[in-house]
Amino acid sequence: MRLIQNMSTIAEYPSAECPSNRVIKIAVIGGSGVGKTALVVRFLTKRFIGDYERNVGNLYNREVQINGEQVAIQVQDTPGVEVSTNGLSCTDQVSRFIQWADAVVMVYSVTDCRSFDLIGQLHQLVTRTHTDRSLPIILVANKADLLHVRHVDAQEGPLLASALGCSFYEVSASEDYSQVHGAFHRLCVDLAKQHPQTPVNAATSVTEKKRSPLIPRPKSPNMQDLKRRFKQVLSAKVRTVTSV
Repeated sequence: MRLIQNMSTIAEYPSAECPSNRVIKIAVIGGSGVGKTALVVRFLTKRFIGDYERNVGNLYNREVQINGEQVAIQVQDTPGVEVSTNGLSCTDQVSRFIQWADAVVMVYSVTDCRSFDLIGQLHQLVTRTHTDRSLPIILVANKADLLHVRHVDAQEGPLLASALGCSFYEVSASEDYSQVHGAFHRLCVDLAKQHPQTPVNAATSVTEKKRSPLIPRPKSPNMQDLKRRFKQVLSAKVRTVTSV
């Protein structure tokens, strides 16, 4: 895994350093302290790190194989969003991340009711900000291992996800890598299916099929043939001048 930047603005991963034919961009959004960074790092490295500095917008990149294809996954971690008297905080910054992304992961903590109550407003922000109405959005409930301090009922997450039209995953970034990997990997697979890569030969064959069989496609001129015809024309001109 590579940390591309530690900035509030987004810069694409340099193409010269990204040999993959495809880049999948995912934005992870949610309230403060829900474990967004822990989820991202867990997914990309399999490691769990409990303490992080306050996030200002880190962009991570890793090369993976999806269905036999080499893919570069860019995951944009975002600052925690909070509700203030003027509405949601950090909306301008988070909105830029949402516009950039191919998919969005909304995260709340099962130990924090406020982070759960925030999800509806975050979903509205996503649908209002992103131009693609088919943008994949998933809802992830984190810290499922902290049963003794759980404040969001287990049934509330699936019900909210169903109302919002999102897939739902309850995970523990600290205890279970397979849960975290499953949520992100399924999202990446779905994105790859939505935008399949078309080989050059396949694209040519599709174009050929669309052409009418009654109108044959003109052949591209052969350079050797053009040179031969040009010499013939010059020879004919020389013979005409000599005869005169």
